[in-house]
Amino acid sequence: MSSPTSALPPGLPHSIDSPDMCRAGRELLSLALIDARNHTLHLLALYERALDSAALAVPRQDGVEPPVWLAGHIGWFAEWWIGRNTQRAFGIDCPVRPTRLASIEPQADACWNPAQIAWADRWSPELPDLAQTKAYLLDTLESSLELLEHAVETDTGLYFYRLALFHEDLRGEQLVVMAQTLGLPLGIAQEPTAVVREPLLLPATAWELGVADAGFAFAQERGRLHVEVPEFEIDAQPVTWSQYVEFVDDGGYDREDLWHPEGLQWLERQAEGRRGPRHVAQIGAARRGTGGSVLQQRFGRTVRAAGNQSAVHVSWWEADAWARWAGRRLATEVEWEIAAHTAARRGFRWADVHEWTAGTLKPWPGFRADPWSGGTEFDPQPVFGQAHVLRGASLATRARLRSPKRRGFAMPQCDDGFFGFRTCAY
Repeated sequence: MSSPTSALPPGLPHSIDSPDMCRAGRELLSLALIDARNHTLHLLALYERALDSAALAVPRQDGVEPPVWLAGHIGWFAEWWIGRNTQRAFGIDCPVRPTRLASIEPQADACWNPAQIAWADRWSPELPDLAQTKAYLLDTLESSLELLEHAVETDTGLYFYRLALFHEDLRGEQLVVMAQTLGLPLGIAQEPTAVVREPLLLPATAWELGVADAGFAFAQERGRLHVEVPEFEIDAQPVTWSQYVEFVDDGGYDREDLWHPEGLQWLERQAEGRRGPRHVAQIGAARRGTGGSVLQQRFGRTVRAAGNQSAVHVSWWEADAWARWAGRRLATEVEWEIAAHTAARRGFRWADVHEWTAGTLKPWPGFRADPWSGGTEFDPQPVFGQAHVLRGASLATRARLRSPKRRGFAMPQCDDGFFGFRTCAY
C-alpha cells in the first residue's frame, strides 16, 4: 500500500497533450499510450505513401534508421520494460538488468534490441516486414494496457508506463527528422511566421534548475541546482533567417576569428565549402529591407523561407560563430528557462525549434542514473562535458513533451534535428 507522499496529486493533468503528463495516472496514461501508438502508425502510413512502397526502403546514411526497424524497436522497448520486466513495480529503482520473461515474438531481441543488432544489420531484408511489425506494435500495446490496469497508482508504479510513452514520443520526432533528412514529403506544414520583437531585459533573480522528485523525468533533468542569475538581456525569439543571412553575407563562414578552433575543424571537414545551415540550397544577397533570400529543402521540396522564421538545422558551432559575429553570446540554459517561465507575456516565444544553449551538459547535484538509459543514445553520462544542452521544442515535438523544463542534448556537430538558437547581450 502506497504512502500518502507517494500517491499521485489530484487533478493533474487534464489532457493527454499536457506537459503535466509526466504525473499522469492510469486513465490518462492509457489514452496517451493509445495516442502515441496511433501517431507511430500514422507516421508509418505517411512514409508508405511518400515512398510508394510497403517495404519502406530508404538509403543507408548517417543519422537514419530503417523506419520499419525503428517502429519495431518502439514496440520492443515497451515490452522490454513493461510486459517482460518482472521488477517493473520498482520503478526508477528497478535494476538495470531485471529478471525478464520471454517475448511474445521469439526473435524480438535479435530483431529490435539495439544492443544485439548492429546498425548495419538493421537494414536486413530478413527482419520482420511492415505488416508483421504493425501486428507486433498492436500486440505489445494491448499487453501494456492490460498490465497498466493493475499497476499501483504511484510515481513508482507508473514509472515504466510513462517511460514507454515518452520514449515513443521521442521516436516519433526521430521519424519526422529522418523524413527531413531523406527528403520525404510527409505533408507537414511549416510553422507560421510571427512578429519579431526586440530583446527583453530580465531582472536579477535566484533560480532552481531541475525537477521535483514527483512524476517522470529524464535522467539529465533529475537533481537540483540553485543559481543566482544577474540581470540579462535575451532575444525574444530564436535568431531568424534574415539575421542569419547578414552573417553569411558578411563572410561569416570565412572568418576564422569567429569560430571556435574545434568548430573551425568541423567546418573544414564539411563537403563543398559549407556556406549555410544543413538543407539550405541557397542563402545570401541580403538587400536593404528584405533580409536576403533563403531557399531551403523542406521534406523534399525547395521552399523560400520567410525572413522572420527561425533559422533551423544549425549546428552548435554555427550558432556560436553567429553569436561572436553579432557581438553577443549564446543564452545559458538557466537564462532560457527563466525567460520561458517569466517572460511569455512580454513576447518571449519558443517551441518552433530546439535551441542550443551555451554550456555543455553536466549533471546537477542529486543526479541519479535511471535503469533504462545506460548504453543508449539517451544516456547522458558518456557525453557529460561534451554534448551541449538543447531547450525548447520543434514542430515535430508532441505537445506533452513541450515543457520549459525539458532538457535535451546533442553533440555540437549535430544539425539534422530542428535546431536553432537565441542569444544574450554581454
